[in-house]
Amino acid sequence: MKKVYIIGIGMGNPDTLTFGAFQTIKESQAVVGARRMIESVGIRSDRTHNAVAPSEILKWLRQQEDLETAAVLMSGDTGFYSGAKKLISLIEEETDWEIEVIPGISSLQYFCAKIRTSWDDVKVLSLHGREANFLGAVRSCEKVFFLTDKQHTPSFICEALTEAGMGEADVFVGERLSYSEETITSGPAYVLAEQDFDPLSVVLVENHDYRKEPIVTHGIPDGQFLRGDVPMTKEEVRSVTISKLGVRKNDIIYDIGAGTGSVAVELALQAQEGKVYAIETKEEAADLIEENKVRFGADNLHIIRGMAPEALEELPPADTAFIGGSKGNMKAIMAALIEKNPDIRIGVNVIALESLAEALQAFQEQGFENPDIVQISAARTKTAGSYHMMTGQNPVFILTAQKMKQDGEDDE
Repeated sequence: MKKVYIIGIGMGNPDTLTFGAFQTIKESQAVVGARRMIESVGIRSDRTHNAVAPSEILKWLRQQEDLETAAVLMSGDTGFYSGAKKLISLIEEETDWEIEVIPGISSLQYFCAKIRTSWDDVKVLSLHGREANFLGAVRSCEKVFFLTDKQHTPSFICEALTEAGMGEADVFVGERLSYSEETITSGPAYVLAEQDFDPLSVVLVENHDYRKEPIVTHGIPDGQFLRGDVPMTKEEVRSVTISKLGVRKNDIIYDIGAGTGSVAVELALQAQEGKVYAIETKEEAADLIEENKVRFGADNLHIIRGMAPEALEELPPADTAFIGGSKGNMKAIMAALIEKNPDIRIGVNVIALESLAEALQAFQEQGFENPDIVQISAARTKTAGSYHMMTGQNPVFILTAQKMKQDGEDDE
């Protein structure tokens, strides 16, 4: 039986390696990991192998038939954005192997200790080889920690914060943590945006104004949106519409025929870890969406100027789509949505009975059975002298549908 130790070696400096990890590496027959990590632990072994990808590590371990114990080195902590997760899942498929995981000190722990702050109240985001709505995170959280890469550098983050109106946020940058060249820099985002930093850096942003952001709720009051002469979905209808769409925090969402962007903005605030694409063909309306995006800090809202379904071609598949206006292309739009994602959830709002019939036919042709239909008829008060009267709004039909998996159909 092979025993594989998956070991977090800390920050790279041997001083951040725990004593238990040091002893385990020392007593193992082989040491596997990136060359710089093997060299950093300062332990000589007769059998070492330079490998980083979990599949490569597993392949090499399988080839060592006489091997009884091996130490696999992971940077930082094994539970913090580590390759340990994938490697563990691969090794667990081996019938005669035993795994022991030894944690290490993560960059989050180390850096927060260096700047004398807690990390149990920190929002953590990795921008290392991935995208995230980091501006939305900073708007809604007091402290946000970032793992960076060559594209999402500390300067890039600070510049984006400054452009989004958060240039006064306090930023801490840690370069080459634990090494002799370790440097920690702090200052307002607008100042650090002008500086260059080492590629091996982490960032912590403190936004003390985060509580000043508006409360996210269904049905933001109409008066808070810039409108102009562009039609807008009223707040009562918007509230029910968004509730029916069942948005999740990391969804990809389309708002087709977005108008002023009132629905798109609310969707973006609900799905803060996802992306919302507002598709609008009228220039005046698209400009208003841009203004409302800035007004509400909906940083994950992207405006697409064009006509659906053609404007959808280059977009990632949506989890949810809302059709507020189709320009007579309802059937073609639904067909395009289904082609991109057969499991998509679709919502449609219509006023005219002819539009209701068109929407129902489009749902039927795409294989949706019994879409949920709700009619909303709201009224608001207006004053007439000393009296208050109720003024009715146009009744709106709200349709939502999603194809259900058939019995016996497995999830991918």
